Amino acid sequence: MERAVAYMRERCGEPLTLAEIAESALLSRFYFTRVFKAETGLTPGRFLAAVRMHEAKRLIESTSMSITEISLAIGYNSLGSFTKSFTASVGVSPGRFRRLARDGQQGLPDPGPAGWPGSGTVAGTVAGTVSLPEGHGNARVFLGAFRTAVVQHAPLAWAVVDVPSGRPSCYSLKNVPGGSWHLLAVAQAAGAGPDPRAGRTVLVGGHGRPAVTVAADAVTSAAVRLRPVRPTDPPVLLALPALDPPATVTARPGCASIAPAPGAGARRRAAGHLRLASAAPARSGP
Repeated sequence: MERAVAYMRERCGEPLTLAEIAESALLSRFYFTRVFKAETGLTPGRFLAAVRMHEAKRLIESTSMSITEISLAIGYNSLGSFTKSFTASVGVSPGRFRRLARDGQQGLPDPGPAGWPGSGTVAGTVAGTVSLPEGHGNARVFLGAFRTAVVQHAPLAWAVVDVPSGRPSCYSLKNVPGGSWHLLAVAQAAGAGPDPRAGRTVLVGGHGRPAVTVAADAVTSAAVRLRPVRPTDPPVLLALPALDPPATVTARPGCASIAPAPGAGARRRAAGHLRLASAAPARSGP
């Protein structure tokens, strides 16, 4: 799979076929498609589209090529189609993304875009903890609920969470529509040595399952674990806010725990109707 992804990245501007990509992995098309999706969470075609858009982001940020030249370089014959696809994936137009990059900014997705699936329905909440792998300093984490396994516009709900080194931190995503969504995270962690500015690392991750099922008018518990980037991870396309890790992180009294609502019957528990119970010590006295 790593050979196939490297092949896509090296030749993303060419009209690649599934047969050519599968041949680079020395596998049949049918078997390659099945294994590739199991490994990456995407079909080869969707992964290739993400690779092309990520290359477009790189070219916009680091070169003086025109937007038209960039669209042709990644295999688009129509500037209009490229602009539409880029805006849908990154969250801003190619021109605005270049202006943000020149100003040293990134961007921030809309917190609740109109027209997402489930709009107008009763929404739920996803809550839990975010944890870092060992050997990393403090991190600032962007966490969101997405329609696909790619971090791209627009998340159904999102939050930025500061996580201290060596211990998890709480998060809560509110107003998530009922349904099954991908819970994905991107972070920048500080180095764990004497100079935390050295050795910064990009981390990615999410929930262990491919998707999280959110029940309307309920709280869904989901732990998020971050890890270093793998070659087969889908590229991050969304224009994210700055994720410079904080020097210090103030610890909260305790994370919320998820418990069944009092008096709820088996049917309501099975449906996932839960409440949040504070894990902070109870106060004594008046």
